Amino acid sequence: MIKHFITLQWKSFWRSASLTSGLFMKLFMGFWALWLAFVSAIGGVAVFKLLKDELNLDPLETVNRFLIYWLVFDLIFRYALQKMPIINIKPLLLLPFKKKKIVSFAFGKTALSFFNVIHAFFFIPFSVVLIQNDYPVIHVLLWNVGLIAIIYSTNFLNIILNKKDNLIFIIGGVLAIFAGLHYFGYFDVTLYTGPFFQALYEVPMFILIPIAILIVLLVISFRSFVRDLYLDAGLVTKSKEIKTENLDWLDRFGKTATFLKNDIKLIKRNKRARSTVLVSFLFLFYGLLFFTGAIESYDKPIWKMFAAIFVTGGFLLSFGQFVPSWDSSYYPLMMSQNIRYKEYLSSKWWLMVIATLIATVLASGYLYFGWDVYLAIIVAAIYNIGVNSHVVLWAGAYVKTPIDLTSNKKAFGDKQAFNTKTLLLSLPKMALPMGLYAIGHYTYGPYAGYALVTIVGFAGFAFKDAVFSKIESIYRTEKYKTIAAYKQKN
Repeated sequence: MIKHFITLQWKSFWRSASLTSGLFMKLFMGFWALWLAFVSAIGGVAVFKLLKDELNLDPLETVNRFLIYWLVFDLIFRYALQKMPIINIKPLLLLPFKKKKIVSFAFGKTALSFFNVIHAFFFIPFSVVLIQNDYPVIHVLLWNVGLIAIIYSTNFLNIILNKKDNLIFIIGGVLAIFAGLHYFGYFDVTLYTGPFFQALYEVPMFILIPIAILIVLLVISFRSFVRDLYLDAGLVTKSKEIKTENLDWLDRFGKTATFLKNDIKLIKRNKRARSTVLVSFLFLFYGLLFFTGAIESYDKPIWKMFAAIFVTGGFLLSFGQFVPSWDSSYYPLMMSQNIRYKEYLSSKWWLMVIATLIATVLASGYLYFGWDVYLAIIVAAIYNIGVNSHVVLWAGAYVKTPIDLTSNKKAFGDKQAFNTKTLLLSLPKMALPMGLYAIGHYTYGPYAGYALVTIVGFAGFAFKDAVFSKIESIYRTEKYKTIAAYKQKN
């Protein structure tokens, strides 16, 4: 039975309409997964030496103190990026397969998930170094068993918390509060959580607690999936009452207003779109890594422009990369109507422009770090509106990712959103403004760099109609490929 499921998954991948982009993306992600695994392995050894030789601390005890932050951040990271353990279930429900077999195979796939395996690349080298430094082998092994149980507990807890946005936001908020209180010396939560993880090492029988928690979470999540494995139960789209809105103030945009109203309603009513707006809001704080001098390697002139692009373009980069995928559920119907692509694309452009202007105003708090910092933000906003807004619409013509608006999974991207063309078109988004600023900065000074980026941004305004005509023709060329891809559900 398991072999049959694997065969179905294999055929699903190779027969997919996104085979080329999917294969390319798997190779691309595989490279970065290997790189992250290598860095984690080096980190496992380096952390021990740093804590013991440089800081004169007990490495195991120190790691146990801060494991609470590691695990909670892992849970939030999983919730944002990890896919739910599903396969193409609807066709299987019409075949003589037991529901428990289907769910068992789906859950089995999570055992080898990257989100679970990556932890081993840190803790195994760290444990080897512990044993080499005369830590008892049995105690170290039992500590690892306890950690494995906890890591897989977060895996199944993530499944249980699926679609519970408010709860995960509360968990993230509590973590941020505790981290802030710890940093400023008011309250150290690790004094209370550290002994628990230390007990996994010191008291052998203590590992029964995380193992018991793992079993409970596994049973709960398994039963939840089996219970909802019906065509008319867990897989049906939920309906709820919503209020109509006129949004008359958008009528000033003419025919484009119809699409603008539709996009604003989409953002307000759908989980995936709301998650994207939240992500774009968090980009406002991205500049704190660069403008505060907190990270020495980022304290370079060109990194200011890099950060400013993200600060003002969070919505543009996160929402814009999935145009027209936001409308994938009714895109075939829309294309059968008498709709001009120019009006449709203009609505998306205006939405990104409005969001960029709002982000620029909200980012005025960066004036605290100096006028030069906010000047970089203003210049980046001009470039985002003049150039990047066109680039993301252009790249969107090659993105054929149907979006489930009821889910916030993969809110940060999707494998079909990446292919050779979109990767090439991503270069003007970040590399070009950084390169222009570097040329001006190292030739005449920082203001010359800002001037070059601003000139290119205004040039985007000047050639807006010509660029839109080119983008419109590309969308027409890709029209039927896009419709076919949106109809493919797996």
